[in-house]
Amino acid sequence: MTKEEGFVKFSNKIFLGVLGAVLFAAISVAEVIDRIVIVVNEEIVTLSEFNAAFAPYAKNIKDNYKGQDIEAVIEQARRMFARQYVDNILIQQEAKKSHSPIVIKDEEVEAVLKDMLQKRNTNMDDFVRSLAKEGKTLEAAKKDIKNQMTRMRLLRREVQSRIIVSEEEIGEYYNKHREEYEGKEAAHVKVILLKYPSRAGKEARAKVKNDANNLRRRILAGEHFEQIAAKYSQGAAAAQGGDIGFIERGVIIPELERVIFNLPLGKVSEAVETSEGVYLVVVLDKRGASVKPLEVVRQEIKAKLEEEKLEKKYEEWINSVRKKAHIDVRL
Repeated sequence: MTKEEGFVKFSNKIFLGVLGAVLFAAISVAEVIDRIVIVVNEEIVTLSEFNAAFAPYAKNIKDNYKGQDIEAVIEQARRMFARQYVDNILIQQEAKKSHSPIVIKDEEVEAVLKDMLQKRNTNMDDFVRSLAKEGKTLEAAKKDIKNQMTRMRLLRREVQSRIIVSEEEIGEYYNKHREEYEGKEAAHVKVILLKYPSRAGKEARAKVKNDANNLRRRILAGEHFEQIAAKYSQGAAAAQGGDIGFIERGVIIPELERVIFNLPLGKVSEAVETSEGVYLVVVLDKRGASVKPLEVVRQEIKAKLEEEKLEKKYEEWINSVRKKAHIDVRL
């Protein structure tokens, strides 16, 4: 993950995270006399404006929430939404400050929208219809895109530019999380499985093992493992000559694992008894456990550390903006 991707991921989490919370509540808005419900510095928000902004989320809530405690969850969701609403206003106000205003052109918004449609493999008509189902309009969607671009550029300027990840921090993280970068030992395996009959007793199980031993003798005598597997195996990969590909250590049942990772390449195993049935195994290739070198994972680690710092720096920055602002919420 690149630094830019990490930043976008974080921005989406900050500004779209409220959606996940509001999906757990439902709302019914009664007609009331309009009034001021939010004041942020010189900007005011009326109840009708706030309800209109919350309405698309409310529709999702109605469609998805099936719980009984609707009223309590509604109140919690509205409080969370109001706080995010205030933060968004503060961010827009910071972006417009005269010393270095951030301006997003209409053609930039159109380019982002076009790219979004291509990635979703959809056209404008279908996109508009999907917006309508959510209670949104195309103009509202464009406004959201413009606001999001403004936020991202502002945060890149005010927050991300201050983040520095040192080589010492990268090395320390790598050493503490080496297990995350270790490859597991694996073997490329072909198997023949003869299953036990349902409720098989001692004699039935012995017969299955004897059948497996007979097949092994035929393979050792020169018949191809793949042909025997295709004809007799009851395993899922019988049609592929028993080839189940690379299997990592720790994935398969212990009885088979012990045989596979101790069996020389190309040698057919003895009959291996398991709770399911009897296996014959041949190992085609092995690859040992290894650790990805720091040079290979440096950028990945750097992006992780930047994202962690970005979240902390953002909270510090938005808190400082809140403290300097006049905020009055009357919901």
